[in-house]
Amino acid sequence: MTWEVYANVIIGGILTGLVYGLMALGLSVIFGVVRVVNFAHGELTMVAMYLTVLGCSTWGVDPLWILVPLAALMFLVGYALQSLLVHPFMTRPDHAQFMLLVAVGMILTNGALILFGPDARSVQVDYALDSIELGPLLVDKVRLYAALAALAVAAALFAFFRLSPTGKAIRACADNYRGALVVGLDVRRLFALTFGCGAACVGAAGAMLVLLGDVTPSLGPAYTLLAFVIVIVGGLGNMAGALVAGVLIGVSEALAGLVLVPSMKSMVSFGLLILVLLFRPQGLLGRSA
Repeated sequence: MTWEVYANVIIGGILTGLVYGLMALGLSVIFGVVRVVNFAHGELTMVAMYLTVLGCSTWGVDPLWILVPLAALMFLVGYALQSLLVHPFMTRPDHAQFMLLVAVGMILTNGALILFGPDARSVQVDYALDSIELGPLLVDKVRLYAALAALAVAAALFAFFRLSPTGKAIRACADNYRGALVVGLDVRRLFALTFGCGAACVGAAGAMLVLLGDVTPSLGPAYTLLAFVIVIVGGLGNMAGALVAGVLIGVSEALAGLVLVPSMKSMVSFGLLILVLLFRPQGLLGRSA
């Protein structure tokens, strides 16, 4: 194989990895602020993908046009989930939170199975087979558009947390929970907003993931596991680390599918996870406790 083949595969892996990173970014944001591990993260992604398929089949629009309203809808879902279910469990043991969110994930998976059946659903776009030529390189338009949208959503989220008063208040809660209570911040509302932001990332990522593959009810647990691998490699609670690790996982899986066999790409991802846990347990961009 020539270098052009490897270059094309790496470019495709980077573009796909940015979408993976956005999905995992939601999990990282929730853990970094609320200190709750969302074990239903992949199932929420699967729900967002099904909503995208329904929206595209109903209105006949491109998934990228559904991205913003779907992110807003998933924000409301995340806000309600935190306010009504997760918040009462905040003071309970970790295993109780784990069982709650696993139960939510199972309900979402089986609900999708009842409503949509086990068959795969997909979205077809006019540019599905189009590419952009850059000399000897071919850039897939579907992956390029999805990656650009992922970068735009991630940039908006970074700007929200860095520049807006609400974002700064959320960061204050993450840095010093007791201090936030002392100065009178509405921590419960800020936690719900954070959970909503994480779910909005899931909604945006789900709208783009249907461009990259089919959706089935069983996809939820796989995406939950993938999101965990990415946030652990990047560093739990580190937003930039989620994007970097997403790209790294995307490239490693793409190269594994080329050099080895596609069915072994998950093995490479978990091998990378083991190496990070052995030599840098805080993650690539994480800080030691």
